[in-house]
Amino acid sequence: MKASVTKQVVDFGRLCRDFPILQKTNRGKTMIYLDSASSAQKPYQVINAIADFYMQDYANIHRGIYELSERSTQLYENTREQVKNFIHAAHADEIVFVRSTTEGINLIAQSFGRPRWQAGDEVILSTMEHHSNIVPWYMLKEQIGIVLKIIPIDDVGAMDIETYKKLFSSRTKLVAISHASNVLGTINPVKDMTAIAHAHHVPVLIDGAQAVSHMPVNVQDLDCDFYVFSAHKMYGPTGIGVLYGKKPWLDTLPPYQGGGGMIETVAFEKVTYTKAPQKFEAGTPDIAGVIGLNAAIQYVQTIGMENIFSHEQALLNYAEPKLLAIPELRMIGEAKPKVGVVSFVLNHIHPHDIGTVLDHEGIAVRAGHHCAMPLMERFQVPATVRVSFGVYNQEKDIDTLLSAIQLTKRLFA
Repeated sequence: MKASVTKQVVDFGRLCRDFPILQKTNRGKTMIYLDSASSAQKPYQVINAIADFYMQDYANIHRGIYELSERSTQLYENTREQVKNFIHAAHADEIVFVRSTTEGINLIAQSFGRPRWQAGDEVILSTMEHHSNIVPWYMLKEQIGIVLKIIPIDDVGAMDIETYKKLFSSRTKLVAISHASNVLGTINPVKDMTAIAHAHHVPVLIDGAQAVSHMPVNVQDLDCDFYVFSAHKMYGPTGIGVLYGKKPWLDTLPPYQGGGGMIETVAFEKVTYTKAPQKFEAGTPDIAGVIGLNAAIQYVQTIGMENIFSHEQALLNYAEPKLLAIPELRMIGEAKPKVGVVSFVLNHIHPHDIGTVLDHEGIAVRAGHHCAMPLMERFQVPATVRVSFGVYNQEKDIDTLLSAIQLTKRLFA
């Protein structure tokens, strides 16, 4: 993706001050947080919005006829409209609040897949998927006998589109792919892949967990049938996520869970359900989480998604050549375009050991398989060190990282 030119000037160096946790030290050193792909830190704007909601506006939603409940309900539903505008959905009713990307994918597996599919029906995934976009489909394989067909990736971490085109058959029921890889950073050509699937009359689910915090997303332009993401990776709270689904699909799917808030009538003889999206939101939801999501969207929109993308691309362009100049370092994932993620291994030093040394230097990175074990197997590594950028990172953070890697090499020489 190429970011559009914008006249807005953003002082990214100042943005670090918005994040209270980054004003603290880590093991006596200035904290450098390079693990935003796992979960981004939270700015005052989000923290204060949640605190203000609990202090001034909290009540349960969709139930009370008193003013406080009505105000809480309005704030909750305003966020649905805000999300609709953020991802450019056609209708607010296409936005379902879930706990996470993971729950959104499980909802589609159990509400869309399980009632409709039979043994031998196929779901197309890719080698680079997060476990959250593998395990729900594997569970359906165990439950009803579906077949998983896997798109391979090449040595630089790009999707093999020619093979993808050949995977479709009359039994293919869904394509479920990541917008951007949480390990490689690869931004996949999901718009083209969706068009290919639709030519075979196959719907598409996109895991957008690693995309929405890095770049603009337009679900109508992508033409995907479902899109899922989490708030916590885009500077919002944990425990809240979004499932976008085209309205004709959501209207026909059965509920995922049962309880209060998603019904029209209940009797022991018969239960009738309300319309989407409420029929997928059983029980008291994470109301404060939704308020925090609203604040997070406002925060990134104030910065500008094009500006965020450009900033992280500049950090990538600064970091990658310097990392590749280290003879013992092997980068895992060099396909372009990428989001702000870099994974690597160092000869004869386990990623966990690297992560430990970096931690003692005040640097937080992720070391492990990153919930992508099939991808680790593809590149024949047990784990990698993953560096991932956010709006609060600067070139000086990368300089400190490079120095810490050199220290690691000396310690394990």
